[in-house]
Amino acid sequence: MKTVSQLTTTDLRSESGFTLVALLAVMSLLALFALAAAENVRQQSQREREKEAIFRGEQVSDAIRSYYRYRGGQGVNSLPTSMDQLLEGIPKGTKKLQILRVSASRDPLSSSGEWKLISPTSGDVTDFVKALTVYSGGTPPTPRMPGLAQLIPQLANVLDTESSGTAPGGEDDSANSTGPFLGVASRSQRSSVITYYGIDRHDQWIFTPLFK
Repeated sequence: MKTVSQLTTTDLRSESGFTLVALLAVMSLLALFALAAAENVRQQSQREREKEAIFRGEQVSDAIRSYYRYRGGQGVNSLPTSMDQLLEGIPKGTKKLQILRVSASRDPLSSSGEWKLISPTSGDVTDFVKALTVYSGGTPPTPRMPGLAQLIPQLANVLDTESSGTAPGGEDDSANSTGPFLGVASRSQRSSVITYYGIDRHDQWIFTPLFK
């Protein structure tokens, strides 16, 4: 073994080179770990937003049911026509009963915070019925809101269960149409981390009391 005094310039350069390679390897591993950790944090953050979206969406669904029953449950004319109607609540004696919290009226997955209102004749309802049929093993869901089943297009014809394609990303920035709505959906068109009744795309999650 050479002593320190016997090390040549070549030996020193060689050892320095090995040290640099080792350092670069360690830095590369640390960078990979950092990227993996960042992706895990991103997915966890999205997962929490999705859970909140489902929680809020189902509150909107419950509010629509309450409003529909208050209006007599006599078909499309008993449905709300704006989110403000749900926020206003329904009369109970001399006061009004709150049926929807302000926070639940906001979509946590979209930058606008505005839910997309789903009309009874929207094609989104048909796609949701197809997804529920696949999820339940081939049995179409049974509508639970009297007077509305006949308004839903192709409710009985749900055997065509092909996927509508991958999520394009981005958001739906179209204006809500005026008129009654029986549910809401997110405006985010991104793929989801978790699934809702087997659906892995935000804007295809429809929160409605129609089937529960």
